[in-house]
Amino acid sequence: MDRIVAWSRNGSMWPLSFGLACCSIEMMHASMPRYDQDRLGIIFRASPRQADVMIVAGTLTNKMAPALRQCYDQMPDPKWVISMGSCANSGGYYHYSYSVVRGVDRVVPVDIYVPGCPPTAEALLYGIFQLQNKIRRTKTVRMWYRR
Repeated sequence: MDRIVAWSRNGSMWPLSFGLACCSIEMMHASMPRYDQDRLGIIFRASPRQADVMIVAGTLTNKMAPALRQCYDQMPDPKWVISMGSCANSGGYYHYSYSVVRGVDRVVPVDIYVPGCPPTAEALLYGIFQLQNKIRRTKTVRMWYRR
């Protein structure tokens, strides 16, 4: 049963684009015809209530952190987060700025980190493939007779 659930979740990943800076341009580039995320079942959604993956791309400021948390809380379970770019991973060039959160993982739990400044579309697709492998390995269904 776990394999069927994991297969269905892998085949229909619907990410929410939380683009904050220049990394979001590469995220858009990954959905264009050259890489074509649609063939993998990855279709961007406009509402967090319809998404199961959040891709955070760019510099997260202190003022934007509550909005990120609110979008994360509105997503249905199970939900995953991909942190894209050095600014989202650790603050990047603005690490020592007073107004920058030094990593998205301080606000929401992150499953996959995609390094780079900005990371290429291939790197984002590789991160999505790694997330699909992680989903495939998880046990989601628990039989009623097991404890």
